Amino acid sequence: MQKYILFTLFIGLISLTVQSQNNYDASKIPDNLKQDAVAVVRNEEQIYEYKTIGSGTIKYKIVITILSKAGDTYAEFAEVYDRFSNIYNLKGILYDATGKKIKDYKSSDFRDNSLVSNYTIFQDDRVKLLNISNTTYPYTVEYSYSQDFNGILMLPSWKSLKGYHIATEKSSYVFQKNAGLNVRFLTSEGLKTDSITTNNKTIYSWVADNIPATIHEPLSVGTDQLAAWVKIAPNQFEFDSFKGDLSTWSNLGAWISKLNENGDILPAATKTIVQGLIKDAKTDHEKMQILYNYLQQNTRYVSVQLGIGGFKPILAEKVAQVNYGDCKALSNYMKALLKEAGIQSNLILIGNGMPELNKTYSSMGQANHMILAVPSAKDTTFLECTSQNYPMGYIGYSNSDRTVLMVTENGGKLIRTPKYQSKDNYQFSKTSVLLAEDGTANISTKSSYGNAQYEDNLSNLLSEPTEVRKRILQGLDFADAELLQVKFEQNDKKLPIVNGEIRYITKQLLTKGGDKMFLVVNQINRKESVPEKITNRKTSFAIPFDYNDEDEITYTLPTGLKVEFLPKDVKLVSEFGEYTASFIANGNTITYKRTQTMNSKTYPASKYNEYVDFYKKIYQADKVKAVLSK
Repeated sequence: MQKYILFTLFIGLISLTVQSQNNYDASKIPDNLKQDAVAVVRNEEQIYEYKTIGSGTIKYKIVITILSKAGDTYAEFAEVYDRFSNIYNLKGILYDATGKKIKDYKSSDFRDNSLVSNYTIFQDDRVKLLNISNTTYPYTVEYSYSQDFNGILMLPSWKSLKGYHIATEKSSYVFQKNAGLNVRFLTSEGLKTDSITTNNKTIYSWVADNIPATIHEPLSVGTDQLAAWVKIAPNQFEFDSFKGDLSTWSNLGAWISKLNENGDILPAATKTIVQGLIKDAKTDHEKMQILYNYLQQNTRYVSVQLGIGGFKPILAEKVAQVNYGDCKALSNYMKALLKEAGIQSNLILIGNGMPELNKTYSSMGQANHMILAVPSAKDTTFLECTSQNYPMGYIGYSNSDRTVLMVTENGGKLIRTPKYQSKDNYQFSKTSVLLAEDGTANISTKSSYGNAQYEDNLSNLLSEPTEVRKRILQGLDFADAELLQVKFEQNDKKLPIVNGEIRYITKQLLTKGGDKMFLVVNQINRKESVPEKITNRKTSFAIPFDYNDEDEITYTLPTGLKVEFLPKDVKLVSEFGEYTASFIANGNTITYKRTQTMNSKTYPASKYNEYVDFYKKIYQADKVKAVLSK
């Protein structure tokens, strides 16, 4: 009887919350929620009923007030479904500034579109769309729908902040599960979880209210530290007639391994090709290189998202026939090629560009990509099998330095991908500047870019020459610059290194002041602006990757022009990195050397203005001038 009373009170509180939120007059929004906001979530309700390991239902409602044109994007509705779910009871309502209803929208008003992307050839995802807009601000939109799931790998998460520049007046999540269903929760720090159990059901609830909008802060690592959030993972699941256990990373890896059982068998013709390719190779490394080149030259990436196909690789035999596949299929195909060569390898689940896997909380939603690992006695080689350009062993900085799941026959094993150090992510450049008596400067730069900076410059290697020339010209500071040569090449396909050579002429290198001429010594790699300081910054920040730049410029002056003043050498050291600049005059030459090494890690918000101070010192050092005279 007591449980029944508690349950009734609990549901009554939810109903009271719903009733109290029906006044959508925009003037009622608290001033603190309007600050920095383009939209305000007035009320959000997410109620999920977890019925069996393979079925559930969500009921969802959201009311958003759009404060300005910049917030119109939040007036759009888009919800994805597939053949394992269906959306119904779709409704939309438009209100004016006072909260008066202007128009109702029913299910037939929502568009139903395919979600196939231009790189996906197999995908059964669809999306329901509706864009309610108004020409007068503020206005309010309300959306609601129900969705049934027949096949569950993941359970809905919840986050009280929808993005930057959008505040939340009230948001709630109610999660109800039947007896016998086991789940695990991961919540933001300090978030209160309320729960009751009645009639063989357990109901959990979370509420957040009065959350101001946050602006996008430079180098931010996200808003998770500002928002209330919940993630829920099932222990057991059923999806597309497959069952499994996600309670540990080991169990998840075992399921992936079982899913891929006998999936790495090659056709006889492909086996013959493999043996022919490696017949003269003397080491496993040579064999791996040959087969990786074969993969790159004979396959292309497409996405496959059909049911269990979103998790189970296409058979290696099929890939051999059609020469395409997604990340899972191509990684599995490479695994099969290596197996034929007598080399053991393991599939790797990874969150590409995402936070690394949480070591103590296993779930499907933390990984979005698959690569391959080839363990050896001395080291492990990781292979990015979707790229037709990366050298063997280079997996990209969005895959580096993170905890990942290695799939083995004995289950999943958490390991770590390699970290690319600053010395690996380098830019080396040498520039020669020949100054003529009429002020014309003939400038030639040879550069080399490694690892992460190779990746950043890969577009110069792959783009059309006219596009590359246009890009280079836009990056030069001189309006009169005439390009004489632009060349980018990868001399050794086995190394993640791009080499570039640029030659151009300009008459704008020197500026005159009376009988003096002024030369900004750093003409190649300099900071052109300084980020603004932020008072009371809220989010932590990170430099995208460790890197090391080493640049050298040699100026040859014409007869009759001498150096009257050179800046002093500079050395800056901080926890964010180091910077040096040196200036040497010798006869009619000036030699300038610059180094900058940066450390990528997550820094607390309180350190940001110190970072700006360090950055400003580099900016100032990059702008110093030499004085020349006749």
